[in-house]
Amino acid sequence: MKFSQILTHPGGSHKDEFLACCLLLAENPVAIVRREPTPDDLADVSTAVVDVGHEHAPERGNFDHHQFPKDHPPTCSLSLVLQHLGIYEDARAFCDWLEPAEWFDTRGPVDTARWLGVERETLFKLNSPIDTTLLRRFAQVAKLKPGEPLWEVMRWIGEDLLNYVKTLRTRLNYIGDVGEFWRIATPDGGFTVLYMPREEPLADDSSAGLARFIDSHPTMTEVAGLVYPDRRGKGFGLSRHNDNPRLDFTRIAECEDVHFAHARGFVAKTSASDPERLKELLGQAWV
Repeated sequence: MKFSQILTHPGGSHKDEFLACCLLLAENPVAIVRREPTPDDLADVSTAVVDVGHEHAPERGNFDHHQFPKDHPPTCSLSLVLQHLGIYEDARAFCDWLEPAEWFDTRGPVDTARWLGVERETLFKLNSPIDTTLLRRFAQVAKLKPGEPLWEVMRWIGEDLLNYVKTLRTRLNYIGDVGEFWRIATPDGGFTVLYMPREEPLADDSSAGLARFIDSHPTMTEVAGLVYPDRRGKGFGLSRHNDNPRLDFTRIAECEDVHFAHARGFVAKTSASDPERLKELLGQAWV
């Protein structure tokens, strides 16, 4: 479904309708109008009505949640647009910020802080001036059109978010096809690493998705390290998973085929590409 305009409420702006509009812009580069909807707007399938209108009818492009009962699972206008785009489940899995955003918009800061197990003040300590400025500027306009700075920024945000969710799913499927779990033998019983062979062409970030892939395999809780192609050379990068302190790559810093080991020991780069040599280096780094 393509829209000829996006309509959301006037007045104060929140993260949910702002991001919902961003996502819709990614596939519908049209004007955003900020006013109360009319019955004709709600009936018009070419107008996306976001976070206003008291109707959730995606078949007509209406994405409001305020009519849901108070005991409804935390669901905001962003949730509804993600569902409409068919990527909600992946977004919940890949975007750690999404569920807290749903809670904050539908339950408020007190219940959200309680759910997160933190003090209410902690939430506000995480506020960014980027968020504040974008939401404030969005609240000040009645209409945003293509070419205007804020409209273009919102489109970028929507495109990047959409691309992140869609490409990460593809990336995870690829890791599942070609990745290998190696067991590295040590005197104390050994440990497991996830190895990615060199791919052609290399991804923009060859380590992208590895931690997410491990997290999606609950039986792989013992994974301690990652091995992935080095984008800057023909060798490989070695790093800790979840900052496992037992891997200290300063222990291999003097090896002839190791050209970088971070002083804090969490990552190293090697020109080695032979799997047996990579396993040997990992074993030497184990504390």
